Amino acid sequence: MNTDRHRLWTLVEAKEGLSEVFDCALNKGPQIIQSNNDSVVMISQMDFESLKGKKRSFTEFLMSGPSFDETDLTRSKEQMRDVSL
Repeated sequence: MNTDRHRLWTLVEAKEGLSEVFDCALNKGPQIIQSNNDSVVMISQMDFESLKGKKRSFTEFLMSGPSFDETDLTRSKEQMRDVSL
């Protein structure tokens, strides 16, 4: 599968022409490297960063959850129960 955007490389071709594979990944897009029945894709770091998205901080994660504005958080006026320790 050879297109203007990406190319299918055998592992041997990729080893022999790593610089070319690298340049193609930077300038033309994802490069597929295949060995037997397995394959990997070489992509630029910029493409990788855009695919994985921005990592949210723990605070951002908590703040993106449901709002508790409507939740009644007042303490019960009932007498506490006895607990034996």
